[in-house]
Amino acid sequence: MLPSLLTAVTLALWARQAYAASASDWQKRTVYQVMTDRFALPPAQDSTGAACDTGAQLPCGGTWAGIENHLDYIQAMGFDAIWISPIVAQLQVPLPPPADGTAYHGYWPENIYALNDAFGTEADLRSLVSAVHGRGMYIMVDVVVNHMATYNTTAANAAPTDPLAGISLNGYNPFDEDSDYHPFCPITNYGNQTMVEQCWLGSAAVPLADVNTEDQTTVNTYYSWIGQVVSNYTFDGLRIDTVKHIRQDFWPGFVQAAGVFTLGEVLDSDAQYVGDYTNYVDAVFDYPGWGMVLQAFQTTGGSMSMLAQSIQNTSTYYKNGGFSTGSFLENHDQPRFPSLTNDTGLIKNAIAWTFIGDGLPIVYEGQEQEYSGGNVPNNREAVWLSAYQENKPMYKHITTLNNARKAAMNGSSSFLSTHMSVISTSTHSIAIAKAPMLAVLTNVGQGAQGQVSLSVSSLGSGYAANSQLVDVISCSSVKVDGSGNLAFTTQAGAPAVFLPSSVVNTKVCASVAGGSGSGSGSGAQAAFSTRAFALSAAVGSVIALLVLASA
Repeated sequence: MLPSLLTAVTLALWARQAYAASASDWQKRTVYQVMTDRFALPPAQDSTGAACDTGAQLPCGGTWAGIENHLDYIQAMGFDAIWISPIVAQLQVPLPPPADGTAYHGYWPENIYALNDAFGTEADLRSLVSAVHGRGMYIMVDVVVNHMATYNTTAANAAPTDPLAGISLNGYNPFDEDSDYHPFCPITNYGNQTMVEQCWLGSAAVPLADVNTEDQTTVNTYYSWIGQVVSNYTFDGLRIDTVKHIRQDFWPGFVQAAGVFTLGEVLDSDAQYVGDYTNYVDAVFDYPGWGMVLQAFQTTGGSMSMLAQSIQNTSTYYKNGGFSTGSFLENHDQPRFPSLTNDTGLIKNAIAWTFIGDGLPIVYEGQEQEYSGGNVPNNREAVWLSAYQENKPMYKHITTLNNARKAAMNGSSSFLSTHMSVISTSTHSIAIAKAPMLAVLTNVGQGAQGQVSLSVSSLGSGYAANSQLVDVISCSSVKVDGSGNLAFTTQAGAPAVFLPSSVVNTKVCASVAGGSGSGSGSGAQAAFSTRAFALSAAVGSVIALLVLASA
């Protein structure tokens, strides 16, 4: 039996490696986050315009087949990867549900060996994965390992002293014994790491029973399970929920068993704390940086220097700097950015931040439709209610940024190995270089416009004198003068993202495209040093922003 077992294991590992996507593979991608229940109805119902009350926290009917039916919409924005909700069978909550709602979101697992039939059949899931791969795209699946969801019938309205006394574990798979879980305790001190890892999340009505991942049998079960999930459905990556709630040394074996790229959720604002987890999983969501982005762009009085500090923190504390992060502005757990400001200038700059740096760019469904829901559950609107319009300003803005990033990758072989660098900051602006891209972001807001002047030739580094550039946001051609200065005008507080004209292709700015953008990058390198903009204050790197408020 042993040779047969070894042969089976070897074949399974070979099959996984045949399609497994690594961290470096994912670095070339941009990701569209799909909340399965809220993205698209089954094709047969797709034109019904079914209502979806976010406040009710009930299933609205989105499915895997619905996602497959709208891959054109996602791909047209330039995305070449999607992230879908957890796929396993969920806790069934009596109706009417408690204040927590129902498991429409997918984060309340009950049986990890069964699929969530609310999202479709196994054939539907396989069809979606096949369709994604057929387009040359990747698919990332969300997984929950920290807990199993329970419904406490004896303490629906009060904090329970022993939730397991009020629930039945009959039907839970595989963890159907009290001993499979840590003893109940609420998390009352997030500075106590043992409490964070072993106490329970959730509420009185829906306690999230914390799985005992100190037990080796449980560990082996999870490692075996994730390898099967990835192999059976040929997923290319994992988004891992609640990573900080499980001991760190659990994760390397889990990552190895999965055999694909892993992106972990570590919800904390401390860059040193979050960055440490990049030693255990491939990458983490850049929550510390996200907090600084909110601070910088939520109002016209935000601190741009904090963004520079964020980049420095990432370089210091993350295993591979920004390459170990997922960059985002919105997700299903946080308020949508337009709920914090309706200034389109600020919104466009905040979105641009996601695409111009080192992190894996991630956009949450509905951002392109300018959805403005606040806290959970209001930020989980149904995308089909937008009719998937492709003429919305933010849809076009995201498409432009996506295509510009791809053009930069195609135009320079060093783009994915060159860390972003801060050229300078001022009260209302920050200039960031990532060869061959230069971005100037501002928080002056939609009511302002102004002249910006940059010195880009100090010590002969950067764009050469007389280089022809394109601001891909406005599709305006600009030229570095003979002294190495670049001057341009911002309008309505929009960001500026520059590429050499030889790199710009018809997908970015057809009217001024100077190259195919599909070559090896030699043309771009002739006008752009691979050391571009690696300047310091000591050599006089300067940016001056003169803001002229609209009358």
